[in-house]
Amino acid sequence: MTVKVATMELEQLIMKAVQKALHAAHHEFVDSGWLSLKEGAKYAGVSYNTLMKYRTLGLQVCEIDGVKRISRKEIDRFFQEHSF
Repeated sequence: MTVKVATMELEQLIMKAVQKALHAAHHEFVDSGWLSLKEGAKYAGVSYNTLMKYRTLGLQVCEIDGVKRISRKEIDRFFQEHSF
């Protein structure tokens, strides 16, 4: 019985540690301001295809080793530049 309780306590501790690490990693990524293109489209309130059209109009996307990211600041700058 004691072993079973200890195992359950250990599982709970591991679960809490994993959840805390995932939360910290997610928080760090989200606060960094860098988004995937899908997330960027959602942030901009447009479809993914529309976001790709915006690239042809000057929206800058960072690509490193095939991974594409876009900053919130760049989306905001682009919209500000194209506002009238």
